[in-house]
Amino acid sequence: MNNKLFVMSAASGAGKTTLKDKVIGEFPDIVYSISATTRKPREGEVNGVHYFFKTKEEFEKLIKEDGLIEWNEVHGNYYGTPKFFVEDMLRQGKRVLFDLDVFGKVNFDKVYPDATGILIMPPSAEELERRLRGRGTDSEEVIQVRLANAKKEIEFAKTKGKYEYTIVNDDLEKAANELREILKLK
Repeated sequence: MNNKLFVMSAASGAGKTTLKDKVIGEFPDIVYSISATTRKPREGEVNGVHYFFKTKEEFEKLIKEDGLIEWNEVHGNYYGTPKFFVEDMLRQGKRVLFDLDVFGKVNFDKVYPDATGILIMPPSAEELERRLRGRGTDSEEVIQVRLANAKKEIEFAKTKGKYEYTIVNDDLEKAANELREILKLK
C-alpha cells in the first residue's frame, strides 16, 4: 500500500497547495483526494470535484457507519476523508495524494499505516508570517491564530507524526523537484 497513498501536511502558508498544483498534473496515475465537508460551497466549487458537500446529518451518518478514514470539526463545520472515494480510486489502480493536517494524519495512519507522509515546512517562522500577510485575505486576529497553530502543528509533526519525507519550501522549483522525486520513487 505504501506506493499508493501519499499524505502531505503543512501549516497554513507553507505552500502545500501551490506545490500540489504545480506537480500533480505530471502524474496521470495520481488523483487528489476529495474531502467531505458540511460547509457551504463557495462560488465556483462543484460537488464531487472540490469537495463532497454533505448536510450535518449526512456527515454524522458517515461517522456512525464508519464511512470516514479520518474526520474533524473545524470552525463549526465537519471535514473528513471518505472511505468510498479512496477505495474506489485504489480499485481503479490509481495512487492518491491527500492534504491532511498533522492531527488528521495520525488518525489516517491508523487505517493506512503504510501511507507515505510528506511534511511541507516553511523556511522560517518569519517567512511563514510574510506569506500569510501577503495573501491579503486574513485579519490580524486570523493571522495570529494561524501562526500560533502553525507552531503547534510543526511541533506535533516533529514529535508525534510519521513523515518519511520533509520538504522545506524555501524555493518553489526546488521544493517541486523534491516532491516529484518522492512521487517517482513509489
